[in-house]
Amino acid sequence: MSHQYPIAVTGVAGQLGRQVIKYLLDNLQVPAQHIVALTRDTTKLVEVAAQGVEVRHADFDNTTTLADAFKGVQRLLLISTDTLGLPGKRLEQHKNAIAAAEQAGVKHVIYTSMPKPEGSAITFAGDHLGTEQALAASNMSWTILRNNWYFENLFMETEHILASGQWFSAAGDGRSAHIARADLALAAAHALASGDTTNKTYTLSGAKAYRTQDMAELLSKVSGKPIAVVPITDEQKQADLTQAGLPPALAEIFASFDINTRQGGVAEVTDHFKQLTGKEPTPFEQWLDAHKNLFAVA
Repeated sequence: MSHQYPIAVTGVAGQLGRQVIKYLLDNLQVPAQHIVALTRDTTKLVEVAAQGVEVRHADFDNTTTLADAFKGVQRLLLISTDTLGLPGKRLEQHKNAIAAAEQAGVKHVIYTSMPKPEGSAITFAGDHLGTEQALAASNMSWTILRNNWYFENLFMETEHILASGQWFSAAGDGRSAHIARADLALAAAHALASGDTTNKTYTLSGAKAYRTQDMAELLSKVSGKPIAVVPITDEQKQADLTQAGLPPALAEIFASFDINTRQGGVAEVTDHFKQLTGKEPTPFEQWLDAHKNLFAVA
């Protein structure tokens, strides 16, 4: 396996970025001195720096200094920024990062996108599609990782679901081939460390696609509490999320997840995770069992 160093990861203060660094060091045995960790707040990466990884400040809103953050980097993992509730902001930041990477001489960019962003019902799908298009128009080679939803996204609703014993869903019989965040981090680490400069798009899914009813039955089993799936309209879903404590702007975004699921936007099951890592993705049932203490009902 050939490598081009140094390699860099953005957003390392976040959970996905931090996990990627861990896999690069521990699983793939990439020397720490060949890794650059990028973040807006370097004080959050003291432990990462202590491992020998170079930590640099990178602010996607500051175009005057961003190219310096990427200086010397050969391969860059661009983790999608978290700007929910700010339409278009994410795409602007990503375009800034891509332009700065070109200016700095980065050769290859790996980007964390989403499944089927073209025509998706997800309110921020255009940010992902626009970023993919910006990469395709750049002078750099690229790898697109179309990451399915995290298993961990369940935590946004499970407290409300377990408290009421009801799962209000507008997803119909749509299925989600979701996947563990740790698996997506492992796939990203492999893509970054591979040295591959071929333009490729991977859709990273779990091994199986589940209906809301399937997930409710499995959650009921690990929590010890009956859960009834209650079909509702898109408008009712948004209202339910608002009642659960989400700000209206975020409730609209998360309600669009159900619409997208109903329309088949996250149902595709692929073997792309295995292609990248040589391993099978973590089964949803296994993940639930490993986190059952978080779902247990007294």
